[in-house]
Amino acid sequence: MSKIGLTTTVPVEVIYAAGDTPVDLNNIFISDPVEAMRRIEEAELAGYPRSVCGWIKGLYATALQNPEIKKIVAVTQGDCSNTHALMETWSEHGIGIIPFAFPYDRDRDMLVLQLEKLITALGTSWDKVLEQKRRLDEVRKLAWEIDRLTWEENKVSGFENHLCLVSCSDFNGNPEGFAQEMEQFIAEAKGREPLSSKFKGRRKRELRIGFMGVPPIMPDLYNFLEDHGARVVFNEVQRQFSMPFATEDIVEQYQLYTYPYNVFGRIEDVAREAERRELDGIIHYTQSFCYRQIEDLIVRKRLEYPIMNLEGENPTGIDARSKMRLESFIQMLRE
Repeated sequence: MSKIGLTTTVPVEVIYAAGDTPVDLNNIFISDPVEAMRRIEEAELAGYPRSVCGWIKGLYATALQNPEIKKIVAVTQGDCSNTHALMETWSEHGIGIIPFAFPYDRDRDMLVLQLEKLITALGTSWDKVLEQKRRLDEVRKLAWEIDRLTWEENKVSGFENHLCLVSCSDFNGNPEGFAQEMEQFIAEAKGREPLSSKFKGRRKRELRIGFMGVPPIMPDLYNFLEDHGARVVFNEVQRQFSMPFATEDIVEQYQLYTYPYNVFGRIEDVAREAERRELDGIIHYTQSFCYRQIEDLIVRKRLEYPIMNLEGENPTGIDARSKMRLESFIQMLRE
């Protein structure tokens, strides 16, 4: 059994079917904000330009600081174009690269081909992969329940929701252990008073916010919003990591997964969830120097909700300007 790094969510069933342990490098990178900033600085000292996404620089240094990771599954289509150069710089350090591409148009035949290539590269079989899908789907159901407790029963905070769903990219390397943690958390959360109840008796009610975009690099965003009476009840991409689709077909599962494909499918998903969760407004988060900033033009045209674009660069916390903009957005929603 060996550890295999991930640059983003991939068909993790294949890795488990091969008897290996997936490690989402993003989750390691961001787990300690102080150490995360050091990793970005290390990447820049190695020659990475400042005008490159902080996540890319963080992933580069994180992989090098974990020598037990000898191979990395890198997504060459459907995530970040900078991953191509990231793969090449890792190769210079002797790390084995296994490319995986999500077809832009969701073409089933192309997706099957990519899955077959990954299965061959890791030395496993379709039967074992499907067995792992059934195993992991039982764990995913617990993540879906935590998501439901967030928006329907108001018993889970935005950050707790984020942390649970984002961990579904690799199940913390231990699906059964992760499932046990979620079961304990669900039992504790169900015994809570609704988080929105603290606003009872006040003129102002809690605002329900949707978070659209990649998981934020700023660790304090969720607490800042809740301190100002706004709670995130929808984390778009994080929820997609939990594969919230009732299908036994693994190919269909990764066709329904919206993040790697065009923005229009993502917008349809957000619109459905925004209505179901009764959102008051949406924060569209984009990373500095990322092409997804351009997609904000389409998001604003297609979604009939108040939308604020929030840009993040480094894991140093929310800057003063962003705090003022968030406060103004919350006040606007109240008025």
